[in-house]
Amino acid sequence: MSTLDGVSEQQPSAPPERLTGRLKLVLVVLLVAQFMLAVDFSILNVALPAIGKGLGFSLGNLQWIATSFALAAAGFTLLFGRIADLVGRRRLFLTGLAVLGAASLLGGLAVNPETLLIARVAQGLATAAVTPAGLALLTSSFPEGPLRSKALGLNGALMSAGFTTGAVLGGVLTDLLSWRWSFLINVPVALAVLITAPTVISESRGHDHSRADDANRGDDESRGDGRARLDLPGALAVTVGLLSLVYGLTMAGEHGFGDPKALVGLILGLVLLVVFYFVEKGVPQPLVPVRILRRRSVIFGNLAGLLAFVTETSLVFLMTLYLQKVLGFSPLAAGLSFGVLGLGTVVGGVAAARVIGRIGTTPTLVTGGLVQAVATVALVGLGDSRSSMWLLLTATFVGGVGNMLVIVGFMVTATSGLPDAEQGMATGMATMSQQVGITMGTPIMSAVVTAHVGGSADPDVILAGVSVAVLVNALIVVAGVIMAALFLRTPKA
Repeated sequence: MSTLDGVSEQQPSAPPERLTGRLKLVLVVLLVAQFMLAVDFSILNVALPAIGKGLGFSLGNLQWIATSFALAAAGFTLLFGRIADLVGRRRLFLTGLAVLGAASLLGGLAVNPETLLIARVAQGLATAAVTPAGLALLTSSFPEGPLRSKALGLNGALMSAGFTTGAVLGGVLTDLLSWRWSFLINVPVALAVLITAPTVISESRGHDHSRADDANRGDDESRGDGRARLDLPGALAVTVGLLSLVYGLTMAGEHGFGDPKALVGLILGLVLLVVFYFVEKGVPQPLVPVRILRRRSVIFGNLAGLLAFVTETSLVFLMTLYLQKVLGFSPLAAGLSFGVLGLGTVVGGVAAARVIGRIGTTPTLVTGGLVQAVATVALVGLGDSRSSMWLLLTATFVGGVGNMLVIVGFMVTATSGLPDAEQGMATGMATMSQQVGITMGTPIMSAVVTAHVGGSADPDVILAGVSVAVLVNALIVVAGVIMAALFLRTPKA
């Protein structure tokens, strides 16, 4: 027996309550890949000056090493999430990993800025393909409920730990070996996953999720021959829209939100995302069905996730400013200081499934947000001496635990209640929220600090600007908590 969208209704009478040997192998392979991708987001931050000196980047063009990656990673995620549903999640996952390995090798061997930027764009495209495909393989391999919550919790913990590890690892590799190893380290990891994954992970492919909609409205003509097709107008609108939005945010971070390039990018991006919504209403096989866009769990779940990534990743930026500009830490010492934050995210990720199972998804989201908000507000008490380090380490650890509860709650919410056929699309949206959030956070906090600091290098002035930005960060967390409490009323997991 099958449903109208071609997804089998036959389910195991009793889904496994514990991880089997095969599921453990699947989990390890997918988590290793996701951890590597998370490391890539931050591993070059400390190495940027060394790369610029080694390859001859001008100071003004140095930011494009990060921007080119962010544009590709955020702009193409939703498109690749849908492609994963059509061509096969494992196929796209493996193809993306192969591209990532090749791009990393190219970046590590680059001899000029052009080659390095090509490698970074390719890394971003690979990340846009592998992340939603890997998450879709994860959610479709583990039944909805405690096992999926546990898998997503471990994934979230390693993903957040990967951001921290990247900052530390980038500093260590650059200091001890060369910035080139920040690229080359990906190659053996990608090869190991490519060799192991085909024997462990089964292919998973979505079906045409528009058929149920077509049947409901009696539109036989729109079904055509029943074959799933890619919604090219929608794909073009959302991809260019996201590219414009990320570009605008990046320019805002560099020059302020009043910069003409930033304004044009932001306005064009928002207009194209509105166009995307209306395109999806009119095409027979949409990239994202309007019925999905109207689901509270999808819309507000992804918004909660976006705010979670906006706040925690930008808080790392603020604390980096504090450690280096106020306390005088070296880049490597500042990176090592975030190891405690990474530990907090691991603790939160491991505990998330148990917390969700006990109190439910939305209460977990709200509780995690409140914990994160309190920990963030505490950072306003940071002073201009190194005796404040105990407060920074304690607050970032506690905030990391709370933030990870929010992130896992968001992932469970945004991917629950949908058939396996739509998991690529759902995880594509979740990954898009993650990557846009990461991109948005730093420009917003940078603009707040700059508005109060201007061009001053006085540590006291910088500390005051960081304190104001920390309060803004906490208010964003509280806004996410209120939104989740009002609009995400989900049953206990």
